[in-house]
Formats: sequence, C-alpha cells, structure tokens
Amino acid sequence: MAGRRRASRAGCSLVLLLAVLVGCGGRPSQDSASADVQRVLDLRAAAVLDRNESAYRATEEPSGSTAEFTRLRAVPLADWSYRLTDLHRSGDRATAGAELRYRIEGYDRAPVTAARTLRLVRDGGTWRVASDVPAERASQQLWEQGAVTVVRGAHSLVLGVGQSGERLRVYAGLADRAVPAVTDAWGADWSGHVVVVVPKSLEGMAGLLGAPASGYRGIAAVTTGEAGGTARAPADRIIVNPDAYGLLGDFGKQVVLTHETTHVATRAHTTAATPLWLSEGFADWVGYRGSGRTATQAAPELERAVLDGHVPAALPDDRDFGFAGDAARLARAYEGGWMACRLIADHWGEVRLNEFYRAVGDHKKRAGAVEGALRDVLHTTPEQFTQQWRAYLKAQLG
Repeated sequence: MAGRRRASRAGCSLVLLLAVLVGCGGRPSQDSASADVQRVLDLRAAAVLDRNESAYRATEEPSGSTAEFTRLRAVPLADWSYRLTDLHRSGDRATAGAELRYRIEGYDRAPVTAARTLRLVRDGGTWRVASDVPAERASQQLWEQGAVTVVRGAHSLVLGVGQSGERLRVYAGLADRAVPAVTDAWGADWSGHVVVVVPKSLEGMAGLLGAPASGYRGIAAVTTGEAGGTARAPADRIIVNPDAYGLLGDFGKQVVLTHETTHVATRAHTTAATPLWLSEGFADWVGYRGSGRTATQAAPELERAVLDGHVPAALPDDRDFGFAGDAARLARAYEGGWMACRLIADHWGEVRLNEFYRAVGDHKKRAGAVEGALRDVLHTTPEQFTQQWRAYLKAQLG
C-alpha cells in the first residue's frame, strides 16, 4: 500500500514538471482558457441583449469596431447567446469556433443558429474579441451587410439593408395580405406571421444564404428554415432577391410572397418524405388561389410543351427544380407541380389536398410516402394519378 502511495506522489511530481497549471487530478490550461473565453462570450451576449455599448466594448479588442453592435440595436431580439465549440490557442492569441443562437421577439419560436469564427487576444489576463465572422461555408447575418431598417406590419416583420422605409412598407403590405390568404387555404395551425429579409442586392441575398450568387439569379425569393419541424416550428426567413423581385408586376410580387409564406406555414409538415413537386406545387396553388388565373396564363412553358406534343411522362423529379439548371425546365417543373395540386383540388377538393400534403409529410421516409397518401387519402395509385394528371394537362393546356 505504501509503495502505491509513493508511486502516486512521484507521478504527480512528473506531471508538475510538464505543466505547472496541471496538478495531480487538476484541469488543463486549455480548459481554463475555454472557460475564460466562454465567459467573455456570455458578457458579449448580455451586452447585445441589454443594448449596453460600454459593456460590449469591454469585450472587444481596443482597436475593434462596434459597428455591428450599433446595427443590431434596430433588431428586436428576444435571445442572443454563444456556445463555444472549439478553441485553438497560441500564447496570447486564440481562434474560437462558436454557435450563435438568437431569436427575434414575437416571431421566432425556436432560435436561428449560425456558425461563427472568432479571433481573440489576451491583454492583461483578459481575453477580448478581435473579430467575429461567419465560419467557413456559413452564411452572413443581415446586420453584417449594413445598417438595418425595420418595418412592422400587422402580420409581418420586414428587415432591410440598403432599402428605404417606404419600400420596406410595400413588402410589409404584401406579406400582410399573404398571411391571411395562406391561413384560409392551409389552416390556422401555424404562427400566422412572417419575417421578410430584404438585402441590398442579389449578392447580399447570396451572402445570407451562404451560396454563390449565380445560383439565385432570376429567383425572386426563397424561404430558409429546417424542413420537418416539430410543434416548436423552426425560425423561418423569407429572403428576397431585390434585383429579380423588382422586375415583377404587382400581381407577380403578391404571388411570390404568398408562395413563400405558404412554405413558412407548411414547414412542420414538410419533411424529407415530401417531394418538391408537392411542396412547390402546393405553394404555387395557394399563391394563385382565388386569382382567377387560368392554367394557360400561369403555366406558359408547360403549355408550350403540351402544344408541341411533349406531354411529360411523369411528375417532376426533385432534380428538375435545380436553380442552376435550364430555366425552361425549372419553369415546367414548378408548373407541373402546380397543375398536380390544382388537379387534386379540382377533382377531390381542397380539404383532400390539405390532407394529402400532411399525410405525405407525416411519413417517416420518402419511399412509399406519396404512394401511401394516394392510397389512403385519394384512394388511387401512382400510375392512375399520373395518367389522370397527364390527361388534365392535355385538357387544360392542349
């Protein structure tokens, strides 16, 4: 027994020779640095929520900028926090990876998460932030692109950079008309409000999506958010491409905002089991619902194909919806999905269309989801439905 105790004391002495801060059973200095950095990030988060510039500046390197803090003041934040995920330290300098989580008051039921990379320096024993930027391949946040202007609507919150308040109020009006239209078509089991983000340009939109601008040229707007949410629906954002959106007429602008709002409303029932022809087709169906637009007016590319004798043999595949592909093919995919949802509403009724959408999304996996919903809700088969859809295209567009 005594021999074991002597060996233990000797082992402890050897460890002390390697690192003074690591005692027998002690914590590594890296762990201490991680705890210190996390405390700085906690103070930084509290300063953002309290809108306390002096407290925020105390977490910054003396030569650092508080421009982003100033821009954030306009954003109605309910929560803001950092979780340190990794730390690489070299003396008095460190690079940290962190997960930023924030929530907009009154709009987000769950937080937006963003991967961040922070550079820190230690001065007088205190770690301070030298830079705080998106992690590699992560998206930007709107306030990183400039001063944020906020407009509140009855059912919407519009955040813009490089946009006048007057223009953002137009977006709010469109969104405020979209929300009740979507609720009337889908039902009231969603938040009943939307957040619309309007950057200065296409390049700004691409930055918010963390993707090349070339992939979204000509795309008027997209909705971000995780598919397959729970009762605590994820935070969604409708992100507008002001370059493409500005080319639309008043009717087109309303259809686009209603389409994207539909994605927000249906998010909890849109899962990996939901094919794009259904999610995009349903959103278009809601967008055009009650507008009086005919099939030939709303599906010109598909009409051209049908008149040329090229009636699609099958419903659009997910690959047909690629933004970077052929524009005509993309248009036919959207129009084909819309016509499929229009067929269901016309033949089986709007209630059945809703039930079909939910039944597909509630399936655990893609395989068998559409087949099961066709059988259980519409009492048909994929082959029969496809045949009926092709006949509907000929009748409506031929």
